[in-house]
Amino acid sequence: MHNELAIVFTTLGLILILFVWGRWRYDLVALFALLVVTITGLVPAGEAFSGFGHPAVITVAAVLVVSRALLNSGMVDYIVRLMGKVGDNPLSQLAVLVIAVTVCSGFMNNIGALALFMPVAIRMARKGGVSPSLYLMPLAFGSLLGGLITQVGTPPNIIISLFRAETAAAAPFRMFDFAPVGAGIALAGVLFILLVGWRLLPERKVQLSREEQFEIDDYITEIKLPKKSSMIGKRIRDLEEATDGDIAVVGHIREGQKFPAPSRHRTFQKDDLLIIRADAEELQELLDATGLELADSEKISEEAISSDDIIIMEATITRDSVMDGRSAKSLNLRSRYGVNLLGLSRQGSRLRSSPDTISLRVGDVLLLQGPEESLQEVLPTLGLLPLVERGLRVGQPPRVLLGVAIFGTALALAATGVLSIQIAFTAAALVMVLTGFISLREIYDSIDWPIIVLLGAMIPVSGALETTGGAQMIADGILNIAGGAAPWITLTVILVVTMFLSDLVNNAAAAVLMAPIAISIAAGLGASADPFLMSVAVGASCAFLTPIGHQSNTLVMGPGGYKFSDYWRMGLPLEIIIVIVGIPLIMYFWPM
Repeated sequence: MHNELAIVFTTLGLILILFVWGRWRYDLVALFALLVVTITGLVPAGEAFSGFGHPAVITVAAVLVVSRALLNSGMVDYIVRLMGKVGDNPLSQLAVLVIAVTVCSGFMNNIGALALFMPVAIRMARKGGVSPSLYLMPLAFGSLLGGLITQVGTPPNIIISLFRAETAAAAPFRMFDFAPVGAGIALAGVLFILLVGWRLLPERKVQLSREEQFEIDDYITEIKLPKKSSMIGKRIRDLEEATDGDIAVVGHIREGQKFPAPSRHRTFQKDDLLIIRADAEELQELLDATGLELADSEKISEEAISSDDIIIMEATITRDSVMDGRSAKSLNLRSRYGVNLLGLSRQGSRLRSSPDTISLRVGDVLLLQGPEESLQEVLPTLGLLPLVERGLRVGQPPRVLLGVAIFGTALALAATGVLSIQIAFTAAALVMVLTGFISLREIYDSIDWPIIVLLGAMIPVSGALETTGGAQMIADGILNIAGGAAPWITLTVILVVTMFLSDLVNNAAAAVLMAPIAISIAAGLGASADPFLMSVAVGASCAFLTPIGHQSNTLVMGPGGYKFSDYWRMGLPLEIIIVIVGIPLIMYFWPM
């Protein structure tokens, strides 16, 4: 038994280090942990992948699909359209944004809700002449607070609900069992954000307009082909390969007609004008090698490299993007995806080096050029979130009502216990597909596969922690420290430890690891497991201290120009308020 405990604690310690380090993505870390506990015999080989069939995994996948279908129905678009009537007062705009994203996050994926409202917030900030940093972090925090309200609001609630059934010998928590505590905490959190929290944020002097944030003429230049140029009759591809530099033709003008993002096989004629993306040294090398000349043009405008079909779009790199840690050049962004990278902004400051050669990071904001249809397909493939508002789906009230009816029926069936949540939402997902709210391709695109793999791998690891007695040992340690203190102190310890863990690792992983420990502590006190499980659920969803604790926090870091330390300014007092408000609510609605 001592050897088994040593293995399980060593494994847990190692994966926590790997989670925080971030070099390996969390799903790979979870699979590594699963293989360790299986190879060492802590989990039988026949049960190693049983976690992938766990109701929590099925439920999370079904909720993500239904959430995407609900977005497609246009319901949330109506809310966004109504927000245009808020006015120009920044505090009023912030209030509407935070309240809207909080409410929506209670019933749909919180990252999806944030992705919908982020472009609205950025547009409001730019129009009002204020820094997006005053809007975006409150918006991200609101999306996390909204997840506390219902069982489907966030994966930790789903996990805790089903842990209650499997290990605490009770029925699963139902849809709105989380609301008395979660809604109270969300209300307190939103009030803090709107009255005090946003004032604690630095007003980052990020450039507010695209023209200011991306001075594309720093490395985009117009050149012309003289009548005797050796490049006449050759292709754009030949020009780009004339030197070893990183050069791209992003525009071609012939007799006044524009050809943005031209094909690499397009040929040149005399007096053609070319818009080249290259830094100063690469440009000079190209001119020397080809005999081309600088054109007598003014500052390059966005209109010169865009058209009705070719658009310029801003997008930010998400945590699971294939671009993280790589350069656009190594990804062959243009040849493989037909997209040009025109500019790069990091934490609100544009980088003046040639953007194709820079190692990209999560949260970077990219300025992309390409055909609109191609960009719409490429963004999810690359793991990018567009920072432009989607076209609103208006004029289809019957479809909106049908989508809401399907979703509402699933909620009602799960809330009343007629169907289990995994069955209710799987059925809703199927109906959404059959009624055309979501395509077969969108089903698989909408599922957050790294989260699914994380849960499927970590559930057996959590089981090993319990079967080896590791959870009981940790619980005994916490009970020894708490001594004869009042039960609310032990609850507070569970909440704070889970919250701290969630600030460092994925919130679903925090819930999976802490749930068996919470149940063991409850058993040691001879108390109901419910208040301890609720403490874990709240703590796992309240990652406000770091940009790495939750993807919502990561997504706003680049567009908001935030530094790592900025999250503490509003996050620390918010977490203190959550503890002060949450513990009494938990003890009142879920007595010992």
